[in-house]
Amino acid sequence: MPTELTINGTSHTVDLPDDVPLLWVLRDEVGLTGTKFGCGVAACGACTVHIDGQAVRSCQVALGDVWGEVTTIEGLGTPDALHALQEAWVEHQVAQCGYCQSGQIMQAASLLAQTPTPTDADIDGAMQGNLCRCGTYPRIRAAIKTAAQKMEG
Repeated sequence: MPTELTINGTSHTVDLPDDVPLLWVLRDEVGLTGTKFGCGVAACGACTVHIDGQAVRSCQVALGDVWGEVTTIEGLGTPDALHALQEAWVEHQVAQCGYCQSGQIMQAASLLAQTPTPTDADIDGAMQGNLCRCGTYPRIRAAIKTAAQKMEG
């Protein structure tokens, strides 16, 4: 039975079993490849997306369990402008290999939606499940703080 999803503000109908992970729906069926496969067990955060504004690991959410609108890295900004986090990521040259960065940014966006002026402890707590093999954590923290300031003003 086809499933209707709203992804980045656009309606999509997919005809897949309910137990297919959302990650594969996004990448293979809808063609949104910004969300990355990392570990497949929700331990690395590379596949982080939002469902109704909540950061989730798309490798562990089954298609049949999606409860609201999905936002991926492709839907975070607008066609005309990057999101403040994306701008800050560029400004602070956060990415090295870049593989984890879409998940990092999506997790950070969820943090800033809930905590507009996060402390270092807030950032560390929210970001602890997102791994960066290149170790850009200090730049990630700096970029989140810069984005928070941009979003305030």
